[in-house]
Amino acid sequence: METEANLRTDLANCYRLFDWLGWSELIFNHITIRVPAPAEEKPQYLINPFGLHYSEVTPHNLVRIDVDGNIRDGSTARVNKAGFIIHSAIHAARDDAHCIMHVHTTAGCAISCKEEGLRHDNFYSAMLYGDVAYHDYEGVTTNEDEQPRLVASLGKKSHLILRNHGLLVVGPDIPTAFNRLWILQRGCEIQLASDGGRGSNREIPAEILKTVPETRVASGGEIHRLIFDAMLRRAGIAG
Repeated sequence: METEANLRTDLANCYRLFDWLGWSELIFNHITIRVPAPAEEKPQYLINPFGLHYSEVTPHNLVRIDVDGNIRDGSTARVNKAGFIIHSAIHAARDDAHCIMHVHTTAGCAISCKEEGLRHDNFYSAMLYGDVAYHDYEGVTTNEDEQPRLVASLGKKSHLILRNHGLLVVGPDIPTAFNRLWILQRGCEIQLASDGGRGSNREIPAEILKTVPETRVASGGEIHRLIFDAMLRRAGIAG
């Protein structure tokens, strides 16, 4: 199990990588990671302090809170309620959801507004066949009453398109969640590009789609870490 110090470093680096990729949204949205906590205590996770841009997040200013929103590391920083509503619900319900990423990218928001959602007809979206869930828009996510419906919509899947809203992924660690979000984002981008071209889109036969997720090169934690570290180096965030 990784130490909290290591998780703080990875998470802060991830926030800065999102900014470099253009995935940040003013001071909003969140990436969270569960941290080790005593078995008798409620799950705890790290979240960005409300009011800072992603480029300003560091290992030291991340805030550790529990699933009830209580600050557990003595920080005096604020935490955005919308982040608490979405992330705490999923962290509490899914033992495998150690990392949760939520973004409002242009491509992700655009696909979330389309009635058909994400089609599995391009190289990247085909990798997600059978693993994309949808949650209907209920307004800005500040109502705790929405939490059980959000959890039910996600079910056991790793990718969630929040309709008319944005994208969300879960993973067992930061590198895996990052790779899942990268694939989902690329699938959305390519669908928008292909829909803008002349002619009809070519479908991928269902018998082929069923085989794609298991044939991915980046299917294990080791490869996800290689991808994540390479992107950090490319962005000049880590040597």
